[in-house]
Amino acid sequence: MGKDRFLGITSTTGPISYGFAVSPSDGTDLEEVTRSLMVGTTGDVRVTLMDQAEGDSLTLPALQPGALYPFRVKRIWASGSSAGGIIGLV
Repeated sequence: MGKDRFLGITSTTGPISYGFAVSPSDGTDLEEVTRSLMVGTTGDVRVTLMDQAEGDSLTLPALQPGALYPFRVKRIWASGSSAGGIIGLV
């Protein structure tokens, strides 16, 4: 799992301070666990959430561009993801 700036912190309500473009991968975790996601184009995003076991995933259907989705994600899968322009926010 990538870096987690909020390890041990129970509240993540402060302003977002960092973001990075996501290249979905079936074999590599994100550089950091996210606080939220944003997409540039509508579509599904298959993720492994921070507390899910390695290899487990779920698909977030029909995410809309410009919306903030407050998910702590450690991996975004290439297979099963159709949204484009995915941004991880911390």
